[in-house]
Amino acid sequence: MGRTPEELLVLADINPELDQILKDSPMPPPVDPDIDIPKLRAAILAGRKGLAAPNPAEEVSYLEEDRQIRVRDGSSIAVRIHKPRAVPIDGCPIFVVYHGGGFTLGGLDDESLMCRNFTELGGIAVNVDYRLAPEHPFPVPIEDAFDALKWTAANFEELGGNPKKGFLVGGISAGGNFGAIVSHLYRDERLSPPLTGSYLSIPACMTAELVPEKYKAVFLSREQNMNAPILNKNSMRLFDRHYNSDKRSPLANPINFRSHTDLPPTYFQICGMDPLRDEALIYEEILREDNGVKTLVDLYPGLPHGFWSVWTEAGFTKTFRDDCVKGMKWLLEQSKQ
Repeated sequence: MGRTPEELLVLADINPELDQILKDSPMPPPVDPDIDIPKLRAAILAGRKGLAAPNPAEEVSYLEEDRQIRVRDGSSIAVRIHKPRAVPIDGCPIFVVYHGGGFTLGGLDDESLMCRNFTELGGIAVNVDYRLAPEHPFPVPIEDAFDALKWTAANFEELGGNPKKGFLVGGISAGGNFGAIVSHLYRDERLSPPLTGSYLSIPACMTAELVPEKYKAVFLSREQNMNAPILNKNSMRLFDRHYNSDKRSPLANPINFRSHTDLPPTYFQICGMDPLRDEALIYEEILREDNGVKTLVDLYPGLPHGFWSVWTEAGFTKTFRDDCVKGMKWLLEQSKQ
């Protein structure tokens, strides 16, 4: 196993820059696990209003188009297509993106920056507005996510894609969980074009009862970081109650798939002060050591889950943003091999 318990525990020692930020501006109290979800959504939306909008005075290098696509129950969901203003004649790689938000929050604006950055790399991003719990509990959100991936595969050329340049899937937090799961589903259904990369940022991968025996001694972060900023025992209780998933289903946790072979190269982002830290580290090791999957990991010691969405101007967030682009580049490089 890669790290000792002692080495893991040290990863939660607070980042010095964050320590100073919190001394100057303490975090608000943890979210009430019984809060009304629509009220929480409204408060988050009000706080983020205008953040994703480009400066109207600036000429942008990308185009964005919202579409409605049909999913398995006959409903429609939205996808936002982000593409370069000038699509090359031989097409682009495509990246299917799922936002985070604990399966209950978030929308198309959340990952606008990552999608726009992918267009700067010459790619097309398909940003998926999957339906949310509690209105649409498990398994509807993950089924929407997979249906959007299959829709993208079926419409690859029409979208301007070239599968030889790359076909990526993934997302952040809940979206990282979806990315890990749909990679398995896509493999099992033997769909084409083949996936060439998976992007798993701060993903949920397993619960305590699902941790393989040999890793139980290094599954420490859910308890160690239960009172961390942003994601903690209160917010996890809130999300779990509303998503109401079957923890032993492969549609809920990727560790439940019988096999993890023949998966595409996978990029991980993992935070040291995150309750989800150790399950991501364990899952990465299982992919790499036991199944021969090529992986790349960026680790952020002393920083909590999704830190970049709160401290947008911090130095550590700049590092993270740079890593996002490097991670996408790495996945595209693997696509060529």
